[in-house]
Amino acid sequence: MTSSGTSRKSLDLKLERIHAGKYTTKDFILADAKDADMAFGVMAPATRLGHTLGEVGPGIYKTRQDYLNDMKVLLEQGALDIMLTSASNGEQLARKPAKFKKITLAVRGNDASDIWNQRGSNYLSPRSRPFQTVNLKKVKDFSDLVLYSVTFNNDLESDLITLEAYKKFRIEAAELGVRHFLEVFNPNAPVEVKPADFGAFVNDHIIRTLAGVTESERPTFLKVAYNGVNALKELAESDSSLVVGILGGSTGTTRDTFELLHRAESAGARVALFGRKIQRAESQVNIVKLMRPVLEAKLTPTEAVSEYHKSLGELGITPFRTLSEDSKITDPVLSAE
Repeated sequence: MTSSGTSRKSLDLKLERIHAGKYTTKDFILADAKDADMAFGVMAPATRLGHTLGEVGPGIYKTRQDYLNDMKVLLEQGALDIMLTSASNGEQLARKPAKFKKITLAVRGNDASDIWNQRGSNYLSPRSRPFQTVNLKKVKDFSDLVLYSVTFNNDLESDLITLEAYKKFRIEAAELGVRHFLEVFNPNAPVEVKPADFGAFVNDHIIRTLAGVTESERPTFLKVAYNGVNALKELAESDSSLVVGILGGSTGTTRDTFELLHRAESAGARVALFGRKIQRAESQVNIVKLMRPVLEAKLTPTEAVSEYHKSLGELGITPFRTLSEDSKITDPVLSAE
């Protein structure tokens, strides 16, 4: 289902240039991760104004239809390369394929237990267990790119189960002609692995895992947490055939969003997949609009925050934070560098 001719998607064209050694910042791949319904349930589309996450009751959260409309608005904007959704929402969007234009529809291919974030639950604490709701044969009807996530915790039994599940998925996807990208989370319940060592631990697991995987089953690109510039540079330099992407993590300030983009690209990342950093912004369209200028060094992260607040003012939107507060770096990893 990969695109051809004049209808080829921007993702495919950019990957070609990256693999050919012709990368420029214009080839950086931007994705909106709108698959949070597989993690947060009702809370996924974010709250309405005046409410906070965790509350219960009608009128507090945006609806599924609101969530789909947010996706459609960003598709119309055309600044993204990938729209990542759940299978159910991807199926709905794919019914009007013209909206995608040059954007690739991707679907979350599994939902391991460490992404389950329901109110009142504690699924994030135990070691991750693999699970897959999605039927790839059905997804193939409307998308040929899926996300598969794994989490290693330095526990032999649970890590083996994770690897066995990934192997089964990988073989099935390849047989169906479905591409995948691999998300490797930091340990969620580590056994004798310190947070300072997460970058090295994850990097080694990625290279070791893929060493036994032939080309037809290898991931199209990677999605990892930002564990600092050194860890990211190490992974990006270790194998030039791997295209490394970063995940957005928690919401944070607007400065966190732009700073993460800037530092990650400089360290060798070629993809960014941001979920909450886009979905929970005051203006999703305007925060996405400013990502390219930051990546292309037309704006510094600080300047982009100012431009963002200026755009909110023009729209009559009250920002969540003052410009001063929103210009601060609050992400612990970014702050430590």
